[in-house]
Amino acid sequence: MSTVLTVLLCLMIPFAGTTLGAATVFILKKEMNTLLQKAMLGFASGVMIAASVWSLLIPAINMEAEAGGIAWLPAVVGFLIGIGFLLLLDSVIPHLHVGSVRPEGTRSRLGRSSMLVLALTLHNIPEGMAVGVVLAGMLSSNSTITVAGAFALSVGIAIQDFPEGAVISLPLVGAGLSKKKSFFYGFLSGAVEPVGAAVTLVLASAVIPVLPYILSFAAGAMLYVVVEEIIPEFQSGEHSNIGTIGMALGFALMMLLDVALG
Repeated sequence: MSTVLTVLLCLMIPFAGTTLGAATVFILKKEMNTLLQKAMLGFASGVMIAASVWSLLIPAINMEAEAGGIAWLPAVVGFLIGIGFLLLLDSVIPHLHVGSVRPEGTRSRLGRSSMLVLALTLHNIPEGMAVGVVLAGMLSSNSTITVAGAFALSVGIAIQDFPEGAVISLPLVGAGLSKKKSFFYGFLSGAVEPVGAAVTLVLASAVIPVLPYILSFAAGAMLYVVVEEIIPEFQSGEHSNIGTIGMALGFALMMLLDVALG
């Protein structure tokens, strides 16, 4: 397989996951069962946590160690900057989480549907960045990031994007939008992933010496989304362990993909 085709596939696979998830509005007649939604959100969080560790932080540490630098420095610095960056976006961009009644971010006249879409778009930004920076590491011929590892990350993110696409599009139908519009909004929210990945790929390829910092930055951004947004969503309402079980399964699957294929 050519390098160009590999890059294109890795860029588009996660987007396909979100699109397929959004397409569930044409299959399901009503909103997703609460327990199923919690399980899927938990699964998504497990995938993101494992990807942050095995696909981003560990390669960043190994890369810096091979270069003769202080192995832990890029991981710590990049991670904290990634957390801070998402904290800034979360504070500035108006958005509304599924099941919430009070919007977050700056005041806005945007409707409920638009802010629900912006919430998922915020989720997808770090995921796109993660794919882009891993592809940059693969193209740099660095021994810590392989083609299989890049594919594993893309597939893992696509798997967790499926429930996210469903979780955002189905409530839009419940809010009164048509199925076509609900699907389109879910589709649109996922479009940020290949765009963000492509931009990150170009920028990271131009600054290979700081690639460990960018890998760690993406890890921090992804973990911010998990802790700040996804975990509270599947832990809200009546207590259930289903979200925790889903998280364990998602973590195990992504760890398996990364270790076996990476």
